Amino acid sequence: MPCVAGHITIEDVRAAARRLAGVAHRTPVLTSRVLNERVGAEVFLKCETFQRIGAFKFRGAYNAISQLSAEQLARGVVAWSSGNHAQAVALSARLLGTSAVIVMPQDTPASKMAATKEYGAEIVTYDRYTQDRVAIGEALAAEHGLSIIPPYDHPQVMAGQGTAALELIEETGPLSALLAPVGGGGLMAGCATTAAALSPGIRIIGVEPTDGDDTKRSLETGHRVRIPVPRTIADAQAAETPGELTFAVNRELVDEICLVTDDQLVTAMSFLFDTMKIVAEPTGAAGIAALLSSQVQLPGARIGVIVSGGNISAARFAELVATASSP
Repeated sequence: MPCVAGHITIEDVRAAARRLAGVAHRTPVLTSRVLNERVGAEVFLKCETFQRIGAFKFRGAYNAISQLSAEQLARGVVAWSSGNHAQAVALSARLLGTSAVIVMPQDTPASKMAATKEYGAEIVTYDRYTQDRVAIGEALAAEHGLSIIPPYDHPQVMAGQGTAALELIEETGPLSALLAPVGGGGLMAGCATTAAALSPGIRIIGVEPTDGDDTKRSLETGHRVRIPVPRTIADAQAAETPGELTFAVNRELVDEICLVTDDQLVTAMSFLFDTMKIVAEPTGAAGIAALLSSQVQLPGARIGVIVSGGNISAARFAELVATASSP
């Protein structure tokens, strides 16, 4: 069955996997004896750091754009993003023969903005603290007849992101728990849908930065809560409120949201680099931060962690991890 009213099914995720076959990378699942001993569990890392454009976002963007009509592709697409979705849409548009306009914050990391330009996208910048990126994107869509590919609040984007968990569980077998970072909620919605279908009884845990706890607050109150624009090093999680469609899914499937500090994120980044030679951006290290800081304690469990991305410049990475403390 196709996506209905924003909700997705495991069949939507499997259909997305078929569209992505041979286009997206099937990223590695890595383990670490040191990590397992430290947290007292068996941990499997789905390393989306090795995905095209360096993050899971390629999965959802390509899945959504690949289903546009020839007429829509001829007109082009528009998206808004702090970086990873921007690159994903730009590359997907190029691969599928269309053009892309991306609305990006002025303070987007320079490496992410440069990569988006290199994929051929036109960039429109805005001030994330005073301007509304959605309003800007919708105005551009209306003016130029562009198809909107939002970063998370789109059923086919969510279904595409869910293929990360699909591949993970295909490789590991049933899991006791799944950890994934939560920004707008698209990765979590897709992966939670997949994990709930393939690992009955699994505990699904989202991780947010302490200053970006919009989903945690929303789940606690039962409705979407808006917070001030988060000021956190996890720029990919600087959401003010959960997506409408993503929240509808996550409200049903997510068991818990835990919070990690910027310092804990940096410690996790340093651990991944030193121990497993994985370069993760702050958001990508969120699940490991939750484990190393004991925000999540599941002794003896089989835990899947989505390491969502590694788009960070060498200079910024070095700047952050230079002050990291030992976990």
